[in-house]
Amino acid sequence: MSLITATHICVRLGGEEVLHDVSLRLDPGEIVTVVGPNGSGKSTLIRALLGIVPVAEGQIARTPGLRLGYVPQKLAIDRTMPMSVRRFLSLPTRVSAAEAAAVLARVGMAGEEATQLTALSGGQLQRVLLARALLNRPQVLLLDEPTQSLDQPGEAGFYRLIEEVRADTGCAVLMVSHDLHVVMAASDRVICLNGHVCCEGTPRVVSSAPEYRALFGLGTQGALALYRHEHDHDHSAGPEHGHDHHHHHAHDHA
Repeated sequence: MSLITATHICVRLGGEEVLHDVSLRLDPGEIVTVVGPNGSGKSTLIRALLGIVPVAEGQIARTPGLRLGYVPQKLAIDRTMPMSVRRFLSLPTRVSAAEAAAVLARVGMAGEEATQLTALSGGQLQRVLLARALLNRPQVLLLDEPTQSLDQPGEAGFYRLIEEVRADTGCAVLMVSHDLHVVMAASDRVICLNGHVCCEGTPRVVSSAPEYRALFGLGTQGALALYRHEHDHDHSAGPEHGHDHHHHHAHDHA
């Protein structure tokens, strides 16, 4: 049973069709990454799935009582406002000290309750936003370009954290990104969006699809900017398995 199913949805904003005939489903426990260039309708898709933006055609079905956690692209509060992490976690619904401590520990921010939001780095702020989304004990976590402000090590760390959260809680994850580096092989599926679904499949399949390469201006010989976590090797042989993850990086965006 899919948690969220979108069937042939169209979304119009200001008379313009932003999403055309988009269908997707999210099943329990899977990580799906939606990639596409800026202006491809990725944020609109997340907002439609959340029920914030109405669909002009098609429909979105959610499992009754589905608990959603949302990590927005931009923080809607003024970051210069004095506000502690603890207080932020209690917006809009008060949470107990124990609950706050537990989610902060889960995201690697234990003991930071009294820290001011203004004092946090980009990566720490993302972790606090994630902690707040986890307070709802979500069955689905929706993340809108969560690593936009992070450098690559920060990005990689955040994705590992998402994988851990999925492993711990069994929640499904739908994440949107415009950065090829984050099409990680931790994704069970990648959906390539450009107003419509161009292609969809495992990271390996999508990365070699001509539609994907055309969309991102990768030539047929273009190096793949795929941040791979080789999941198909045997972990029992220990971490020093002769794999150098850096080989899978394309640093050249030209």
